[in-house]
Amino acid sequence: MNEHDRIDRWLADLESTLREAAALVERGIDVYRADAALPLAFEALVNRVGDLAKRLSRADAERFADPMWASAARTRDFVVHHYDRIDPALLWRTVTESFPRLRRLVDAAKRG
Repeated sequence: MNEHDRIDRWLADLESTLREAAALVERGIDVYRADAALPLAFEALVNRVGDLAKRLSRADAERFADPMWASAARTRDFVVHHYDRIDPALLWRTVTESFPRLRRLVDAAKRG
C-alpha cells in the first residue's frame, strides 16, 4: 500500500469516526450528562481522531498544515495522558464544536 492509499484510508476512517461522534451528539447534552458511558465514548473518539490527525500530518505536512490538525493531536494527548483532569463540559464542546470544523477539513482534503 502506498502513501496515497494510506492517506485515503485514514481520511475515510476519520470521516467515519466524526460521523459516529455526530450521531452521539444528536442524543443531546442532557443524555450526555446523564449517561456515564457517553463521556467515556467521547474520550475514545477524541483519542481516535487525534491519532488519525497525527498520522495524516506526518504523512503530508503541507496538505494537513491547518492548525486544527495539530490541535486534534494535542487534545488526544491530553485526554490519553491526563484522563483524570478531563472536564466533561470541555469534552462536550470539543466534540460538538471542533469535530464539525475538522469534518470540513476532511472534506476539503478528500477533494484536494
